[in-house]
Amino acid sequence: MKLTIIKDSDPKLREKSKPVPMPLSDKHRKLLLAMIDYLAKSQDEEYATKHHLREGVGLAAPQVGHNIRMIAIHFQKDERAVSHGLVNPIVVASSVKLTYLGTGEGCLSVDEVHEGYVYRPYKVTVKAFDVVTNQDVALTFRGFDAIVVQHEIDHLDGILFYDRIDKANPFKLLENAEIAQ
Repeated sequence: MKLTIIKDSDPKLREKSKPVPMPLSDKHRKLLLAMIDYLAKSQDEEYATKHHLREGVGLAAPQVGHNIRMIAIHFQKDERAVSHGLVNPIVVASSVKLTYLGTGEGCLSVDEVHEGYVYRPYKVTVKAFDVVTNQDVALTFRGFDAIVVQHEIDHLDGILFYDRIDKANPFKLLENAEIAQ
């Protein structure tokens, strides 16, 4: 399945996504698996160069033209693979402690650089159906992983990362925040 990334100039990216009916249809399962595959291929330098793909670690269904509540995350971290295809993800718990990327966030749907820090809870627990394990899950994410999953869930509500940057002071440091590892 060929996926086309929608850019932030498209008003569809600002719409709130609809819940996905369960049990999961084959059509939705295939779409979510294609999203994970896209991310994996975007991280393969040779493939990405040949097919003009930007490297990504997360992708939400609205970014590929489907305003439904599904997200994919896929990356290698500390010798381990993090790969999930989450349907109807809901953050059910989050920490007071915050985290952020020192280089700022980026997005496959955003070509322009938006400088500044995006503060997010350091630890979140997300409930969803995961197509990778084919079961309902409650997953806890910390640091970088938590940033990725929250960034993608934001897409489901029409929120882009740069909406969360303090326009008056984009590099303001908060006491209860640490740079993500």
